Amino acid sequence: MWRSKTGENAMRMIRGLLLLAIAFGPVPFAQAATWPIKPLHAIVPVGAGSVTDVIARIVFEPLSARLGQPIVVENRPGAGGTIATAFVAKSEPDGYTLLVHSSAHTIAPSLFPKLPYDPARDFSAVIPLGISPHVLVVAPDRGFKTVGDLVAAAKSKPGGLTFASVGVGTATHLSAERFRASAGIQALHVPFTGGTQAEAEIMAGRVDFFFGPVGLVLPQLRAGKLVALVVNSAERSAALPDVPTTREAGFVDAEYPIWFGVFLPAKTPPEINVRLHDETLHVLQTPAVRQKLARLGVDPLVMTPSNFQAYVAKEVTINAALVKAAGVATK
Repeated sequence: MWRSKTGENAMRMIRGLLLLAIAFGPVPFAQAATWPIKPLHAIVPVGAGSVTDVIARIVFEPLSARLGQPIVVENRPGAGGTIATAFVAKSEPDGYTLLVHSSAHTIAPSLFPKLPYDPARDFSAVIPLGISPHVLVVAPDRGFKTVGDLVAAAKSKPGGLTFASVGVGTATHLSAERFRASAGIQALHVPFTGGTQAEAEIMAGRVDFFFGPVGLVLPQLRAGKLVALVVNSAERSAALPDVPTTREAGFVDAEYPIWFGVFLPAKTPPEINVRLHDETLHVLQTPAVRQKLARLGVDPLVMTPSNFQAYVAKEVTINAALVKAAGVATK
């Protein structure tokens, strides 16, 4: 049968397109079905021994057993965590490079205007690992028995009290700024390079108060070297059940807990995201892991990937307004 050259070329094109579809079309689904087939790398943008790092290691040890592959935790601190976070954002979206971050992930856009990534657009939120309040702590000899005592002292001498943080624009700084605005008080910000140093200055009485993460200040609270006045979460901390929340103390807009979570690069196949979420959730619900996290003052925070994604986007907006109100200089 006679065929025109045009018809033959069209048939060749159709066959070529079919072959391309067969060759490349199902790859993402095949990846998701067999994932993981090699070790995973979890990037933590803060140093070893930090609360974020410890949480990651607590969760990933049993998770690696469930996935049948090692999860290598890599600490890459520097530039407020933005270098490591940018690395993950640009990584291959194949499910083998994870980011473990905290609330700081949603503060960075307000501090670094030229940030090379967007926390909401360039990442696929997987699952929160937990949430922990900041605790307003003071030295026992300061004489503040309640948060009302501290607020009264601050109002009697505007700007006379000082508060510590682990750096300008960090969650510990913004936590104090949110409380300060809610309480209507003035206080001088004294930033330090780390939580241990800030904690030491509070205990020595050289700085008046500090909103520290539960996991950091808990040992000193138990030793009687610090006194907890309030926690800034919606509910009381399981680790400090006798300490009232800021809302209970009458400060309705002072909530500012810190959360921790797992992210993948955007465009990672959704099937991988769901599998990682489900396996991690199973680990988080085991008694052993719950007990370990509870000892750090980390409470459960259960969300679907889509809910967590929306939560992160909302936090970016909230922190932008808070950074602006606090007058924090951008970098």
